[in-house]
Amino acid sequence: MLDTREYLIAGGFPPIRRRTLRTLQVNIGYLCNLSCTHCHVAASPRRTEMMDEETQALVLEFIDRHDIKTLDLTGGAPEMMPAFRPLVKAAYERGVHVIDRSNLTILVEPGHEDLVAFLAAHQVEVVASLPCYTEDNVDAQRGKGVFNASIEGLRRLNAAGYGSGEPGAPELHLVFNPGGPSLPPPQQQLEQAYKRELAEQFGIQFDGLFTITNMPIARFGSQLISKGGFNDYMALLKDSHCDANLEHVMCRDTLSVDYRGYTYDCDFNQMLDMPLGGKQGALHLRDLLEHDFSHQPIQVASHCYGCTAGQGSSCGGALA
Repeated sequence: MLDTREYLIAGGFPPIRRRTLRTLQVNIGYLCNLSCTHCHVAASPRRTEMMDEETQALVLEFIDRHDIKTLDLTGGAPEMMPAFRPLVKAAYERGVHVIDRSNLTILVEPGHEDLVAFLAAHQVEVVASLPCYTEDNVDAQRGKGVFNASIEGLRRLNAAGYGSGEPGAPELHLVFNPGGPSLPPPQQQLEQAYKRELAEQFGIQFDGLFTITNMPIARFGSQLISKGGFNDYMALLKDSHCDANLEHVMCRDTLSVDYRGYTYDCDFNQMLDMPLGGKQGALHLRDLLEHDFSHQPIQVASHCYGCTAGQGSSCGGALA
């Protein structure tokens, strides 16, 4: 896999600073049951990196010290990691909202039969990748059989109350990302199409759709370079930059943590090895238990245009 970091470090992106820290996004490991072409962390069944118990304890101490409101768990398939359930339980007991970044197929894997019930019992918000509502497009991007497994996962979530829209029901959001080097279509229009097609074809309900721009890093960035499309895609992102989106980018109130406990301004910086404190002085959670993040500068590079292009993009969908 080709490394895109050297292509992205050059300056030019507007400087931005943090506001009040509200969300801790924790990548608890890179193990996954899938190997999707768009995956910016290059997760796969062959990865072995996982969070240990000492780092789990630091995550919880950090949450307590900084009054974190949301714990956003990602991977890999975060549900496969030993740290997943202990972190969910501990956060739930603290009244912290938990988000599970799920690939849906893990919900139907052997050994995870009680996973949906566990998520519902702890009021975990599920944010699930489903890059299209047709089988051919999903399987082309994520692997043969993924679409049908995803539909079964959604059915199980619906049966547990997810996506009903009823007061107090656990939330279910789907995630769309383009299959190639283009910007996502308007989020609201695409959400309407998803809701119509999934309801008519499969009787599935969900709360909302997030559209996310593909980042020119890891597998996707490597493909762009190998196919000679990297510069064209970067030109598209830069030409589509919208200053108004700078007010709403997620890095302004979110801190990203890797499975070892090292900290980053965002999940994408994590994958580019751009830690807080710089590569020579990377800051660990233990270094930041008393730290005030307000007004601190955010490390930026050319990949940041992926978050500000067009309608904007974040882990919570479009910004505009």
